[in-house]
Amino acid sequence: MTETEQTERSSARMNAFFDHVRVVLVGTIHSGNIGSTARAMKNMGLHRLYLVDPVEFPSREASYMSVSASDLLDTAVVVPTMMDAVGDCALVIGTSARERKIQLPTARPREMAERCVQRFEGQEIALVFGREDSGLNNEEMRLCHLHVHVPTSENYSSLNLSAAVQLLVYELRIAALDHLDQANDGPVWDSPLATAEGLERYYKHLEETLIEVGFLNPAAPRQLMARLRRLYGRIELDQMELNILRGMLTEIQKTIRGERNT
Repeated sequence: MTETEQTERSSARMNAFFDHVRVVLVGTIHSGNIGSTARAMKNMGLHRLYLVDPVEFPSREASYMSVSASDLLDTAVVVPTMMDAVGDCALVIGTSARERKIQLPTARPREMAERCVQRFEGQEIALVFGREDSGLNNEEMRLCHLHVHVPTSENYSSLNLSAAVQLLVYELRIAALDHLDQANDGPVWDSPLATAEGLERYYKHLEETLIEVGFLNPAAPRQLMARLRRLYGRIELDQMELNILRGMLTEIQKTIRGERNT
């Protein structure tokens, strides 16, 4: 393979990878940050921007701050809820500086980027950023599989929204440059990974079943479902495995309710 052919192949692989990556901004307060985010994305070759219930969009300030990336604003997808933005994604990565009682698996930006490139090529990936003043709320964080922690200075840990986006998408590009050339063309996993929406249906089904068998007391849940979410998040279920688990829950419910044929 000539150097030109190798360069073209690398570029094609990277473009194909980035076609599956979206940046999601949740509840953005300052519209200028939307424009700056679009610019940061275009610098690194990303183009899919999702906006969840922004305070103001479209706006003149967003267009001004985007400079030559206004095309990303033109194609931005505006949705009312985070689930609308990430429901079809196999990997949802949340960024938040808030401490949580039940912590998600945590990675630094470089580790996150390498995981995306090495293990999720061909799957839908979402990088999610919360509100400038309060980040993501607990319900939104529950939709994430991984929490990215930026090791900032203890003296001043606050990052501007678009600066945080720039940092993460830069690491994603570097990881893609390092690893996509090494991607082989061998067999792929036999079933796509479960999506965020599919997992949410499973968690609801699981909670209903655990209540029915008396294992979960809804009056005193004791963070059980949060811990189970974290457990399943580490496993990285595929769609076939998720169907098997839901089938098992259905049969358990039938037995409890006396609906099984004898």
